[in-house]
Amino acid sequence: MNPCVTVREYARLTTAQVAHGDLDCAQISDSAFKWLCEQSARFKRSGATLLQVEGRCDLRWDSYVGVLETPCGTRLEILPKHHEQGDCVGKSRALLRKLIAHALQLKPREASVASLELFDAPLSEWVMGQFLAELDRLVKRGMRFDYRRIEEEQRFLRGQLDVVAQMRQPPGRQHHFQIRHDVFLPDRAENRLLKLALQQVAKSTRDAANWRLAHELRAMLVEVPASQQVSEDLRAWSRDRLMAHYQAVKPWCELILKQQMPLAVSGQWRGVSLLFPMEKLFEKYVEGWLAKALKPGVQLQPQANEQHLCGHSSGQMFRLKPDLLIDAPRQRWILDTKWKRIDAGKPERNYELSQGDFYQLFAYGHKYRRDGEVPGLALIYPRWSRFEQALPVFDYGEGMALWVLPFDLDADCLLGSLSAGLPVTAPVELIA
Repeated sequence: MNPCVTVREYARLTTAQVAHGDLDCAQISDSAFKWLCEQSARFKRSGATLLQVEGRCDLRWDSYVGVLETPCGTRLEILPKHHEQGDCVGKSRALLRKLIAHALQLKPREASVASLELFDAPLSEWVMGQFLAELDRLVKRGMRFDYRRIEEEQRFLRGQLDVVAQMRQPPGRQHHFQIRHDVFLPDRAENRLLKLALQQVAKSTRDAANWRLAHELRAMLVEVPASQQVSEDLRAWSRDRLMAHYQAVKPWCELILKQQMPLAVSGQWRGVSLLFPMEKLFEKYVEGWLAKALKPGVQLQPQANEQHLCGHSSGQMFRLKPDLLIDAPRQRWILDTKWKRIDAGKPERNYELSQGDFYQLFAYGHKYRRDGEVPGLALIYPRWSRFEQALPVFDYGEGMALWVLPFDLDADCLLGSLSAGLPVTAPVELIA
């Protein structure tokens, strides 16, 4: 069985034989199945749902995307369930990389390094390739060394004589000198972290180009010890101007060392693990797009939390936290993003919309009023072939209405935003 398994969100994982090439159903080994069940139980204890167990040999994946490696060597790649036609795997990988790079404020430079343009490579190889490319540039530019004080006993004088220690020498050893001196070494926090990340990449990569570059860099960094205290060394990472050329590699290093991952598998197994909740990636991307597209003078506040649903015994209960709050001179807007496919062709089934989401926006509209005026409300869903334009407006009454808008992740635009009256620059549908 191929240890590299590629599926999409909500795919079925089974130990039974399945058709090859199906992104919604894949076969995994018994050992991988058992390990995933254990991880699912651990996630549930933490309040998260990684997958659902359906019978004795079936698992149903949830809305997490990324890559996961089991102790038996099975590498599971989970892609967004977004594209329907053409090269779904290639387009989904490109979309996932774009969303992750934006969410973590990473700056990949694939176009400048032809040998590392891993368009068809899994997410894990893309991350490792980007780290190696940045580290290669850093090594070629020159790594920072630092002076380190050494106190030792030698048969010769070097540096400064430690007079007090020398006077305490016992008879018969007075010909040995107690000295202290400074050595110019690459042993500093930043280099130790890079060496540890490089070691992990060299062990985990399955791409020939990545493997070759990783081992070339290991030979160049042979004098640098690997970090033994990752958290302490990360806090000691210098940000002065002499270390400015280290800033490009830092986020990739942190990503590999599992310090900035939104969700990483814990435990004794230290395989590749990058899992991201897709709804958060979508929310962050829409937020970043709005920050660039809003008109001058309009303020965007993510995750506003100053209002509560009700009061109780001189206190407040049930904090209300809309995803995005827009304060414009003429009107306030409240927006929520939902990573879900809705169907504009099924009005008889309420377009597959959730009644709970409508209750939620109704509460936002009443509690987040500014000086008594009714705010604008919008739900934003990903665009797909069955949802390509804004739905007819939903009327709550008393002047409050809700818009349901599609966001095109391929063209980077919010469709129907001008019709709804959002304070964005025109023509917003053409903004990249």
